[in-house]
Amino acid sequence: MISLFISFAMLIFGYLVYGRLAEMVFSPDDRQTPATLRNDGVDFVPMKTWRAYLIQLLNIAGTGPIFGALMGAAFGPIVFLWIVFGSILGGAVHDYMCGMISARHDGASIAELSGDYLGKVAKIIMRIFSVVLLVLCGTVFVTSPAGLLEKLTPDWMSGTFWAIVILIYFLLATLLPIDKLIGKLYPIFGILLIVMAGAVIGGILLSGGKYIIPEISLENLHPNNTPVWPYMFVTVACGAISGFHATQSPMIAKCITSEKIGRRVFYGAMISESVIALVWAAAGVSFYGTTQVLNEALAGGTSNVVYEISTGVLGALGGILAVVGVIICPITSGDTAFRSARLILAETFKLDQKKSVNRLIITIPLLIIGGALTWFAIVNKNGFQVVWRYFSWSNQTLAMIALWVSTAYLLKQGKHRFGSLLTALPAVFMTAVSVTYILMADEGFRLSQTISYVAGIIAAVVLAGVYLVFLFRRLRHT
Repeated sequence: MISLFISFAMLIFGYLVYGRLAEMVFSPDDRQTPATLRNDGVDFVPMKTWRAYLIQLLNIAGTGPIFGALMGAAFGPIVFLWIVFGSILGGAVHDYMCGMISARHDGASIAELSGDYLGKVAKIIMRIFSVVLLVLCGTVFVTSPAGLLEKLTPDWMSGTFWAIVILIYFLLATLLPIDKLIGKLYPIFGILLIVMAGAVIGGILLSGGKYIIPEISLENLHPNNTPVWPYMFVTVACGAISGFHATQSPMIAKCITSEKIGRRVFYGAMISESVIALVWAAAGVSFYGTTQVLNEALAGGTSNVVYEISTGVLGALGGILAVVGVIICPITSGDTAFRSARLILAETFKLDQKKSVNRLIITIPLLIIGGALTWFAIVNKNGFQVVWRYFSWSNQTLAMIALWVSTAYLLKQGKHRFGSLLTALPAVFMTAVSVTYILMADEGFRLSQTISYVAGIIAAVVLAGVYLVFLFRRLRHT
């Protein structure tokens, strides 16, 4: 239990100290933001700081810090370390830089920023890659709440029925101005997400010793002997570092009214998400007692695990909170996934989004594809797991690319001689994670552990070398 409190304290310290360092390296100023320069009443809409923060939190969170943390807890309390250090040194820096660089570039998406700083080929790849990721994300966040709603409602309300209802909501959330539906509902749901996490950890701590939170250990306790590297670093994405956030931060970059609130909105929202992830990781390892029992429970569905923990710790109140956690929260990430995909495609095809017909032209095909993938996930026994695994890897790969984009931006700015190390170090780390995972995973190339490890290290070293060459060139000219 002491480890958990230390972890919470470190996250707060990270926000106050490392977040300030990230802010110093970026150097926000008093220039006008896209929200005031391009206020179109649809996507570029000025928002108050607290509202932008809560919307950003819900955009990036959803069930990510719940599902991912619970699956990561199957590795044991070692997961606490990844959530804390991954967030402070990687995830929060990633989110802050993506949001702030976007604000400096008229609210541009991560795909457009990739073209600006990594070249035209990178722009084309990232346009495709990010839209695919967003559609997969939207599909994941249709399937899981639809499955639970099917269990809680009459027989005639099938998973397919609820999937259609959710997709209709996605249509509205993707098309309507951001302040009409998202701007009004998300702050409420963001507060509920925080309350849910607080209630669960409070119930565990006040259980009179019924639930014991173990101390941090470096031991891999996964019952299937799944290696920590790289699997845990891909499984726990949203609670530590997530490329999905690189698609969401530009959405709020279009709404902040000052660059100087960026640390509170972007870095702060990621730290808050990590606090939530820590709560659920602790709940997973304490409620079931052993990682073996937890893993067996996860085999029955992550939504069921959330429901069991919530009701087991909090009773009837927990059942209500579980509905919020595994139904409302994923839906609120799925809709912004499709909204972000619309914005990226609008940039690609130069379609003015102030016109509702142009929004429809992009949104309808996206939702049709999402609906087809949802149908696949529902009718196939392991369909959800298949979609989730590909989403998880593409998610972390996007984080790697976004960190390299941020590094290139900082190198070009050159305001701080070694400031680009802030993003280059986690970029190198995530390069090793992404390459190693896709080479050895079942959904990847299924190569041996040794070959995958060596290839991952080589890829990271090569890109680190390229970075150092550009860094020293920059230093010589300053």
